[in-house]
Amino acid sequence: MSNPIGMRIPPKIGAEGIRQTALWAAEAGLDILDVPQLTPEVKQACEEAGIGIGSVDAQQTAKLLSRDDSVREAAVTSVKQQMDGISELGGSVMFMCLVPEDHTLPRREGFAIWKDTFPELVRHAEEKGVYMAIEGWPGPAPYYPTLGCTPEMWRAMFEAIPSRHFGLNYDPSHLVRLDIDYLRALSEFGDRVVHCHGKDTEILHDELYECGVIPATFGEKYGFSEGSWRYTIPGHGEVEWSKVAVRLDRLGYQGAVSIELEDHRFWGSIEAERQGIVKAAEHLALYFK
Repeated sequence: MSNPIGMRIPPKIGAEGIRQTALWAAEAGLDILDVPQLTPEVKQACEEAGIGIGSVDAQQTAKLLSRDDSVREAAVTSVKQQMDGISELGGSVMFMCLVPEDHTLPRREGFAIWKDTFPELVRHAEEKGVYMAIEGWPGPAPYYPTLGCTPEMWRAMFEAIPSRHFGLNYDPSHLVRLDIDYLRALSEFGDRVVHCHGKDTEILHDELYECGVIPATFGEKYGFSEGSWRYTIPGHGEVEWSKVAVRLDRLGYQGAVSIELEDHRFWGSIEAERQGIVKAAEHLALYFK
């Protein structure tokens, strides 16, 4: 099994500009970059560095779940235009996190809006050869309004839209923090995975005793945490990447595993970010190369 290994661009590394970012990523042995936008400049920089394009972030996704019809219509037009641009420049994966603009929007109501809004987008994605990959981050506390972060929601979404052009960005770190079986999720929904994030979660058992599964009252002890867990690079958390790799291989997944750096130990400076990316890539390469 061999999958491309890449990264979402961390802030300090990205501050050097796309050309330097792409050159450093290639020198570090990465195969792809996930990019905020795919423009001719971004494509050229990656081609010159000899590195591929992974996912491309969708813009204005929060407005796709607005209660206001006119706001939603404008967002749909924008996202379709983004798909056109991605397709024209050779991209194929559009990354999106379905967090509504109103964080108090109940997920049940958000789902009803999504069900009305997304069929048109999916038809356009099919025409353009673009695959939507929805992220499982549950959203900000205390409402956790994101659509598409649990098997319950995925089942309902894929029943409503069977098209493979609406799929998952598989990120086991979110499933671990939600106490959802990340391997069972692959068994049931693995055929809808179009992109994968290399990120992990450590369960902090002492903190779990202190505050349970709800966010800490007086502030978490670590960055990228809510109290009883913290996000980490692969190899520093609970995820058994060897088992993830075996299941993705069995499913015939040929896409990328892209490091999403959210680990307080590798944050705050460009040197720390680079160290975190390199360590994460080394661990993933044990199973995906």
